[in-house]
Amino acid sequence: MFLAEEAAAATSTYSTFDIYVLIFTLVIAIGFIRQLIQPKRNYFAVGFAGVALLVFGIMDVVMIKGW
Repeated sequence: MFLAEEAAAATSTYSTFDIYVLIFTLVIAIGFIRQLIQPKRNYFAVGFAGVALLVFGIMDVVMIKGW
């Protein structure tokens, strides 16, 4: 029983989908920065990208802690 618990704790939760999540977070960050540097800003797009970046950032942190 003890060895089974130790093996389960050592198992990683890494998935190939994690790479896509990280890449998508990078794309959202690029879009957010591009919206901020524009002289004429679309505030809806800035807010939407900011919330999406916050959600994906938190999701990335939780995902990487699980590796």
